[in-house]
Amino acid sequence: MNFKWLLVVLLAMGMVSAMGCSKRTKTGGEAAAPPIKTVGRYHCPMHPQIVSEKPGECPICGMDLVPVEAAAGQEGKSGVSGLAPVTLSTEARQRMGLKLGAIEKRDMVRILRLPARIVPDETRQIRVTTKIEGFVEILHVSATGQVVKKGDPLLTIYSPALVASQEEYLVALQSGMKPLIEAARQRLLNWDLTADQISALEKTNRVERTMTLYSPVGGVVTEKTLLAGQKIMPGESLMVVTDCSVVWAEADVAESDLPLIRVGLPVELSFPNRPGKSVSGEVSFLPPGLNAETHTLKARVTVSNPDGTLKLGMYADAGLRLTLGERTVVPETAVMQTGTHSYVFRDDGAGKLTPIEIRIGVRSDGYYEVLSGVVAGDQVVIMANFLVDSESSIRAAMESPSGDKMP
Repeated sequence: MNFKWLLVVLLAMGMVSAMGCSKRTKTGGEAAAPPIKTVGRYHCPMHPQIVSEKPGECPICGMDLVPVEAAAGQEGKSGVSGLAPVTLSTEARQRMGLKLGAIEKRDMVRILRLPARIVPDETRQIRVTTKIEGFVEILHVSATGQVVKKGDPLLTIYSPALVASQEEYLVALQSGMKPLIEAARQRLLNWDLTADQISALEKTNRVERTMTLYSPVGGVVTEKTLLAGQKIMPGESLMVVTDCSVVWAEADVAESDLPLIRVGLPVELSFPNRPGKSVSGEVSFLPPGLNAETHTLKARVTVSNPDGTLKLGMYADAGLRLTLGERTVVPETAVMQTGTHSYVFRDDGAGKLTPIEIRIGVRSDGYYEVLSGVVAGDQVVIMANFLVDSESSIRAAMESPSGDKMP
């Protein structure tokens, strides 16, 4: 049969069918879909890439080719490049397993998990120095990592200058001159002798050859730069004692997540070597700059550690529960992505599915935030959208002369 006559017959059949449907509606029967018109081509319902300009069988599965349907006046009109609206009958939707979901308003909560590492609280680190020149006679702390209590001896120093100052103080005491005594006493205090050490000097009237430095806080010796017998100079760094009753966790925040992070957010830290156990903290500081190599920001989390369970250098997973408030959302299974664009197929009624480009925001619990493109109440395809996408692509391609056709 001539192709043009075939097209006329098909169009006539469509009109007769439409009239019959309209007639049933007028008599109170079930309302039917609006008239469907074809575009003069045929395809396989199971393999929509098979397109022909005449009836036949699918070379893949052997099914009869059916006319390609399109809603009147809507062929090729779409906001998504390379896609066109498609109209599918109820039977076609059932064959494809197509399902719809709603665009809706939901309270979004996002759980952000970040890698973190335990580091010292810099405000709880004490650098041990001396104001006098001398020699390390006894080193009470032998290694980095040693735990000390407040008041524990760290090192004993022999200093000729300190010996001379003690002798001057004793001479001043014997003279009975208060200004001289006060000046000599202040000199000893300036060289970090304690009041107890000065009192002992007054009672015994005996000059101490050495001076002992004591730990100002309890903690861990995290740095040691001297050995026994070493000469030391005023202001030289000798040790660093770190109070680990409170520590920091530095969490790496990706650049894309920075808008979600703020000071005061609660954080739950879990550890690979402590399954089932976690500790709580909160974001206490956000530095002004990113790491130039990783483009991440190290958010500082302050964590209480009274029992010393958390060790410096430990790795942790930082979990942040972010309450985002009410947002317009779309089921993530509805979103098609090309790498640069996102779109959904919106159900516009009467069987028509229209591809709509959307802008999406954060993702949480199986939903994407919708920034534009669709509104609450819209129905979109959430299952079989890949089949709809294929059909839409073919429909758009058939508007051009090129395309895969059967002879």
